[in-house]
Amino acid sequence: MSGDTPARTATAEDPQYPEPTVGTVEPPRSTSYLAEVWVNFKRWNLKALRNPFIVVGSVVQPVVFLLLFSEVFGGVVGAAIGDAAGVDYLTYLVPAIVVQVALIAASSSGIGLVNDIENGMFEKVLVTPMRRSAVFLGKTLSEMIRVVVQGALIVVLGVLLGATVETGVLGAVAMLGVAVLFSLWFTAFSNVLALVTRDQESTIIGANLLTFPLLFVSSAFLPIEALPGWMQVVARLNPITYGVDATRTLMLEGWDWAALAPDLAVLVALDVVLGTVAVVMLSRASSARV
Repeated sequence: MSGDTPARTATAEDPQYPEPTVGTVEPPRSTSYLAEVWVNFKRWNLKALRNPFIVVGSVVQPVVFLLLFSEVFGGVVGAAIGDAAGVDYLTYLVPAIVVQVALIAASSSGIGLVNDIENGMFEKVLVTPMRRSAVFLGKTLSEMIRVVVQGALIVVLGVLLGATVETGVLGAVAMLGVAVLFSLWFTAFSNVLALVTRDQESTIIGANLLTFPLLFVSSAFLPIEALPGWMQVVARLNPITYGVDATRTLMLEGWDWAALAPDLAVLVALDVVLGTVAVVMLSRASSARV
């Protein structure tokens, strides 16, 4: 009919028909960096809380270590350390056990990552638009909760058994901060080991291969001067020595920044280097699957 309006042909200029874009589209990031960290932090904490062995072990392990090592080493070297340092062996030992439980907690970090790799969760995380540093940071922060809880148990139990903290409550909190700072580098190393081996048994063996030898070739249980000559050289290069010395300074000597600053500087440097390596390797693992 002549009165009919001819049908309108849709064109790309019409607002309801936008022109399609051509090119690479970035994955949408609907959340902030902190939100991404929180998602990973929450996931790893829930995973730990749902495992009764982790919960019970986290409480029992530090208690057993403190009681066992104080009995085993106290009778052998306690008197000598008391004469040399002027403190009882329990007070001398508490900082070492705080660092020891932090080291063991950090060494288990890679095992959790291997579990994620084996059950396919790791692949699912890699295809999300979350920043890789946020993935690593959220996981690491969740594991620091365990370090703080175990370290606090050691300090409280040590005080109840008669140990004294020269710097008081604030110093005890600072000791936990040092334990966290110390554990970060080995947490990163454990995750790097997991990304390289992608095997639970290899990750456990690799972590244990370093954990216990380094622990005993350090200032943890004996003064460095009491070790054989070659062990003294290794102990002075051993990262565990710097963690133990920093916590022991807070426990025995007070706020001696001349002693604390070099130890803390070494730990920060280790954290930055190994943390960067872990994030880079995580990013490469993601890129390899794009």
